[in-house]
Amino acid sequence: MGVFSSSNSLKYSNQRVAVFIDVQNLYHSARALYQKRVNFKELLESGVGDKQLIRAFAYVVRTKTGEEKPFFEALTKLGIEIRVKDLQEYYGGMKKADWDVGIAVDAIKTASIVDVVVLASGDGDYIPLVEYLKNQGRRVEVMAFGRSTSSKLKEEADEFMDLDENPKKFLIKG
Repeated sequence: MGVFSSSNSLKYSNQRVAVFIDVQNLYHSARALYQKRVNFKELLESGVGDKQLIRAFAYVVRTKTGEEKPFFEALTKLGIEIRVKDLQEYYGGMKKADWDVGIAVDAIKTASIVDVVVLASGDGDYIPLVEYLKNQGRRVEVMAFGRSTSSKLKEEADEFMDLDENPKKFLIKG
């Protein structure tokens, strides 16, 4: 058994962990920075480490063409629960699919059964969520590409794993 601290900011093996993957955020960062795709298997394994995985969620967007179906199936095979939202197309051509609230709600609902929440996103909109979870005694670890991650989000997290530090591990061609 590991060491316990009131802020739960210490790492120890056998901590219960839930992983929340903001697929769109990581997809766009990997594309913009490297013209590659994210290796979600490596991402999940690194996020979990020697902790005990309780649940892993990936938040994805479904388009009308459905070309992402094999990708969704690949995530499911990794043991990741998929949360799907349809891409909204607005008058004038604007497209939107925002998972921020859904991820926040799931993280808050899941926090009672885990010690650690791993958030795979660089989106600064999650700062209030990170603050809330830490106030609830949860350790919050953030994984994202450092160059496209909110600096305040990095500061708020108990730990920040910069995917830019090992792009070969976290990226695949595509």
